[in-house]
Amino acid sequence: MSAISRTGWLLSGLLFSGVAAAQTTACRHPDFPQEVRCGVVQQPLNPAQPSGQKIDIHYVVLPSQDKNKLPDAVFLLAGGPGQSAIQLAGAGNGMLSRLNKRRDLVFIDQRGTGKSASLQCPELEKDDFNGDDDTMYQRMEQCRTRLQKLPHGQLDQYITSIAVNDLEAVRRQQGYGQINLVGVSYGTRVGLEYLRQFPSQVRRLVLDGVVPPDMRLPAEDTAVALDGVFTFCEQDKACKQAYPDVRAQWNRLLQSPPQKVSLQHPRTGQMQTVTIKPSSVTGMVQRTLYVPAQTAMLPFAISRAAHGDFLPLVTMSGGGNLPGAASMSFGMHYAVWCSEALQRPAPKNDGSVFLQNAEENYQRICKNWPRAKVPEAFYSVPPAPVPVLLLSGGIDPVTPTRHGDAVAKALGAKTVHISVQHAGHGMLMNACIRDVNYRFIHAKDEKEALAVDQRCVKQIPRPMAWMPVQAKSEVQP
Repeated sequence: MSAISRTGWLLSGLLFSGVAAAQTTACRHPDFPQEVRCGVVQQPLNPAQPSGQKIDIHYVVLPSQDKNKLPDAVFLLAGGPGQSAIQLAGAGNGMLSRLNKRRDLVFIDQRGTGKSASLQCPELEKDDFNGDDDTMYQRMEQCRTRLQKLPHGQLDQYITSIAVNDLEAVRRQQGYGQINLVGVSYGTRVGLEYLRQFPSQVRRLVLDGVVPPDMRLPAEDTAVALDGVFTFCEQDKACKQAYPDVRAQWNRLLQSPPQKVSLQHPRTGQMQTVTIKPSSVTGMVQRTLYVPAQTAMLPFAISRAAHGDFLPLVTMSGGGNLPGAASMSFGMHYAVWCSEALQRPAPKNDGSVFLQNAEENYQRICKNWPRAKVPEAFYSVPPAPVPVLLLSGGIDPVTPTRHGDAVAKALGAKTVHISVQHAGHGMLMNACIRDVNYRFIHAKDEKEALAVDQRCVKQIPRPMAWMPVQAKSEVQP
């Protein structure tokens, strides 16, 4: 989520109105030229010890300035787990700016992220271009040890079912009645849990890239997504001609021993020697599969990697990038995932190297990580008492349509599920989907919301495989 238009987001001076002004203070956010409103609510680190250690939950309100302001604010729930909603406020405003005309937008740093009892691991979050697996595990252990020494270092107090109580505390402090929730990726799991615990406080719920509460690992569907790339290439004349054996090349890469290669760092331009393992390759491919436009370059990148040139794959996957607004707090990520995911049975693996690597990585990292006792009810999805909009991309390698279908079935009759067959992760980046989202939330009643106009949604073709420009000899006139 980057470079998003701020059209429609004009605030005038300090003319803030309503409870947002009463409970917050004027502040600055780097994504906005004008002042916004910042708030803090104190919460017990351990809900079972309300008089014990407290943590500050930070949030930002982008108030509506309309004279006919509506009371049902919109809360953006960030992904990860581990992303800071406040850092993503600029991107979130780009997705939700039409709603902000008459409604407040609220961005909460979930406990463990951003300014809310941060569990960041800078030694991991700054991408180490030459970090090998053993070094990364060692750094993760060092980070865990350091985090546990912090005043808020009870790492078993960051699970989703606890965090939604912080969200509810912000709603109460702000004096909102029913609210609208827009969850993205892991944020969909937060939205489902808030709906389960506080159903009477939800007016509308939007889930973009559905992460079911019982999903174990974010790699269960990656092999299917990559197989789709290969199948498309085999059926497309131009792609098949350019990359006739890309599937075989991929399989050979998976069987290759670790190799040292010289690469030009994508960001600094410096030449470096790095060790490339099969696990390195699968990680880079999985990250690339999130975005269909990048997926179109995978046959080329895999073909080059098979010939020893890994730079296209490294560059496409973001290798060497500095942390940005969407970067994760890894301490919070594992505090959540080690408790919630590894409590579930391991899925059957039909040979997916992605799933095998993810299982090994999480098991190794989570071995010494404190784990919370997650309520069994957390893994259930009760029927929804209010309208829910689900958004799925068919070639999403993490949260494809099948997850949306399963959750929609559990939620029941008050659901609308929109799936775009050849879309990837993050449907609200699409202008049409943003319009549907606006109409769904802005609808005056449940009947109108469930009949939301979807005519702008079109099934789009899979992006064509990328072909390098071929040099041609010039013919002099």
